[in-house]
Amino acid sequence: FDLYIAADTEKYYTEVQEIILARYNKSFDWSLKAKMMGKKAIEAARVFVEETGISDSLTAEDFLVEREAMLQKLFPNSEIMPGASRLIRHLHAKGIPICLATGSHRRHFELKTQRHGELFSLMHHVVLGDDPEVKQGKPSPDIFLAAAKRFEGGSVDPQKILVFEDAPSGVNAAKNAGMSVVMVPDPRLDSSFHDAADQVLSSLLDFSPNDWGLPPFEVTAS
Repeated sequence: FDLYIAADTEKYYTEVQEIILARYNKSFDWSLKAKMMGKKAIEAARVFVEETGISDSLTAEDFLVEREAMLQKLFPNSEIMPGASRLIRHLHAKGIPICLATGSHRRHFELKTQRHGELFSLMHHVVLGDDPEVKQGKPSPDIFLAAAKRFEGGSVDPQKILVFEDAPSGVNAAKNAGMSVVMVPDPRLDSSFHDAADQVLSSLLDFSPNDWGLPPFEVTAS
């Protein structure tokens, strides 16, 4: 799982970046958002200041400092995405090994998940963007290959791994690692970014484990 599939924090990045750009009488659009999603922070920051034409006024480093101060106040409010809790608990209960692979650094991860520690404790392991094995951010496969190595019993064949992602760069990272990908994109993301995914859903509520040879959800009596 990518973190943004489970916790709805991506909206805070959009909100803060819109505030910063408004100072320069510029707007933040989803073509730019798509280029930033999933990348390491400094890489995304460079894309932001260069693509918006504000790099002469605001460096990537200063942008990160300013954004960080605002995000710190917002992240603790993050909510679990629809369908994520049901799916994570189901896979855990059925003994399907699951992990989290996110470009977020530890300090952000802890803020984003502090209200949902019990749910995220069901993950076998977590690989973060500042992990020493993650030399390059998505779309490099580094983070998913590192995650594949850390399951109990040793490295898992990438062809046996299913990744849940929301970002185009994350989908490409998983495919570059030789894995299958279910994409749950924001509806504002242009559909041209969906092409690399094996399956595209509007919500995790629409995910059917049977499609992937996984144990089906329990049918609750009405």
